[in-house]
Amino acid sequence: MLNENLQYPSDFNSEVKDATAHLYKGVEKIIPEVEWPFHAPLIHEINKLKKEKNIAILTHNYQTPEIFHCVSDIVGDSLKLAYEARDSEADTIIVCGVHFMAETAKILSPNKNVLIPDTRAGCSLSESITAEDIRLLKQKYPGVPVVTYVNTSADVKAETDVCCTSGNAKHVVESLGVDKVIFLPDEYLAKNIAAQTDVKIISWKGRCEVHERFTADEIMAYKKQHKDIVVLAHPECSPEVIAVSDFAGSTAGMSNYVKDNQPGRVIMVTECSMSDNVAIENPNVEFIRPCNLCPHMKRISLKKIYDAIRFNQHQILVDKAIIDKARLSIDRMLEIGRSS
Repeated sequence: MLNENLQYPSDFNSEVKDATAHLYKGVEKIIPEVEWPFHAPLIHEINKLKKEKNIAILTHNYQTPEIFHCVSDIVGDSLKLAYEARDSEADTIIVCGVHFMAETAKILSPNKNVLIPDTRAGCSLSESITAEDIRLLKQKYPGVPVVTYVNTSADVKAETDVCCTSGNAKHVVESLGVDKVIFLPDEYLAKNIAAQTDVKIISWKGRCEVHERFTADEIMAYKKQHKDIVVLAHPECSPEVIAVSDFAGSTAGMSNYVKDNQPGRVIMVTECSMSDNVAIENPNVEFIRPCNLCPHMKRISLKKIYDAIRFNQHQILVDKAIIDKARLSIDRMLEIGRSS
């Protein structure tokens, strides 16, 4: 067992080194060898304890490589993690992501113990809108259906007609068969969808603080410097950034693009760690990194995961009435997918 103060690198003994050697081999191109003794003792303890306690660790694409590749059981985008939480046989789910992701996992797995390593891991999009905001919008636009991005709180989902992801937003909007929808809360995602459909989009002023910082001028400068580069952008970026990109898609969409197409050189216009994690899985692709960190995602650390396991701390609690209403909006999204 690690000592309480986790004195490094004294805990990096021969047992830990041998037990984690195969994990380091997978991340050695991203994590310098000098850093491994600081990660390995925690990785070793986390992987032992989660088996003993029947815990599954679900990790978002924006987490750092030592978490993403070395202690995680399931990795992916926010909605994938929620459904994997539902289907997991683990008694406890630890969500290595931000708060709305853990809430969504709880909505779909109300009988499971869901933990988040740091309750302060928030999201600028989720925090940009409240349930009361939606109720006021419904009064202003009576009868207009509300389509809400999954990057929102349980309370907001409970006031929503149907959820969507960045990957299926256009399909969800058009499937409703109406000429107008309220689309919340991401302003840029709304604009990018509006450019692809005849449905009128009533939007909100929420933005992702990671993706809104990218500019078209920045991307064009990279393209000028690297003539053969392929630019992949998340649709939470501005329409101007999307216009100068070669592909726009969700985190899963971008990852699949690299895997399937193996471009020689690529920029992923999204959170920094996403590029690191995809680079590990695609060693033949060169990644140019215009890096914007998500400060909320980076609140999650190996030490905090370890503490969540030890103390069963930071449980996600959602009122049953909210769970029941919020789940309807997610289930409707799935029904739309099945009917397509």
